[in-house]
Amino acid sequence: MPVYVWVGTDASGKHAKGEIEAQDERTARLLLSRKKIRLTKLKPKPKDLLANVSFLQPKVKTKDIVIFTRQLSTMIDAGLPLVQGLDILGNQQENPTFKKMLLDIKNEVESGSTFADALKKYPKHFDRLYRNMVAAGEIGGILDEVLRRLSDYMEKAQALKAKVKSAMTYPAIVLAISGVVLGIILIFVIPVFAKMFSEFGAALPAPTQIVINISNFIKSYILAILGGAAILVIAFKKFYSTPKGKLIVDRAVLRAPVFGPLIKKVAVAKFTRTLGTLINSGVPIIEALNVAAGTAGNKVVENAIRAVKASISEGRSIAQPLMESGVFPSMVVQMISVGETTGALDAMLNKIADFYDQEVDTAVDGLTSMIEPFMIVFLGGTIGSIIIAMYLPIFKMASVVGK
Repeated sequence: MPVYVWVGTDASGKHAKGEIEAQDERTARLLLSRKKIRLTKLKPKPKDLLANVSFLQPKVKTKDIVIFTRQLSTMIDAGLPLVQGLDILGNQQENPTFKKMLLDIKNEVESGSTFADALKKYPKHFDRLYRNMVAAGEIGGILDEVLRRLSDYMEKAQALKAKVKSAMTYPAIVLAISGVVLGIILIFVIPVFAKMFSEFGAALPAPTQIVINISNFIKSYILAILGGAAILVIAFKKFYSTPKGKLIVDRAVLRAPVFGPLIKKVAVAKFTRTLGTLINSGVPIIEALNVAAGTAGNKVVENAIRAVKASISEGRSIAQPLMESGVFPSMVVQMISVGETTGALDAMLNKIADFYDQEVDTAVDGLTSMIEPFMIVFLGGTIGSIIIAMYLPIFKMASVVGK
C-alpha cells in the first residue's frame, strides 16, 4: 500500500507532520481530515532505491520473531483484536524489513485471510511448525495461549541451538588458529632455516629433512592444495544435499565417538519438545509428527519419526516403532509409552525435552573440558616437534665444534 508524507496543522492549530498509508491520495486526505488535520502539503513518500535489494536490507532474526510472538500473545490476551495488535507491533518495529512484513500480514488478515494463511507468504521466517500452531490456535479460539507456547518453544529451541554452537565453536576456532600458525611456520619460517642449513653442506637429520620436504611441497603446490580443498568441500556439500548422502553422513555423525551422543541428545530434545508443543496446541497427531520430522535436523531421526507416522496411520502406538528404530533411548520410549497409556503424552514429551536439555548442558560442558587439553596438547606437540626438528642440526654442529 502506498505511503504518503504530509505536513499541516492539527486540531489545536499546532504544526504537525507525518506519514500515512492509504490506497490513493484521495483516501489519504480523507483519513487525515477525520483526524482533524488541516493539510498544507501531501505527496507520495520517495522510494528508497535500495529497498528492493534484498541482501542490503537488515535481516529478521529469530529473536525478533520471539519478541513479536510474545507481545502479540499479550495483546490478544488483553482483548485487542488481531489486526490492531499487528498494526501496533508493525509500526513500532525499528527493523524496516520486519515492519514491512508485519504490515503486509496485517493487510492480508484485514482483507479476510486467516492469520495462518497470511503467514504462508513468509515461510522463511514463519516455518511450518509456527503456521500449524497458529492455525490450531485460530480454530480452537486459543490463539493467545498458542502464541505464548510458541514463544516459549522458540526461546528454548534457540537456547539449545546456542549450547550446541558453543560446543562446536571452540574446537573450530582452535583448529583454524592451529592451521594458520602451522601454515606460517611451514611457508615462511622453515625456508629460512633450510637456506641456512644448505650452506653447511652436511647431511641433515631425518626429522629436519622431513619437515623441510613438507615445507617445500606446500610452497610448491599451495594453489593446488587450496583448490583441492575447495573441490572437496563443494563435492561434500553436493553429496550431502542428496537424500542418500544426507542419510549416510547423518548416520556416521550419530555413531561418532565424541559428538555422536551429543547430537543424539539434541535430536531427542528437539523432537520431543516440538511434538509435545504441537499436540498441546491442538495440532492433529499425524500432522504434528510430520512437522516434528521436518525439524529433527538429522535424516536418521527424521526417518524414524516418519516410521512412527506410518505406524499410527495403521492404528499402532507411537512407542513401538520408536523402539524398533534403534535411534531413541529406551528410557524415552518407555516414558512416551506411559504418556500414551495415561493420556498425558504432551506433558510427558515436554518432561523428556526438559530432561534432555539438561543432558545437553552436561554433555557440552564435558565436551568443552575434554577438548580443551586435547587441543593444547595437539597444537603444542605439533609446533614443538617442528621446532626440535629445526634445531637438531644446530645441536649437532655445536657438539662437533665442542669436540
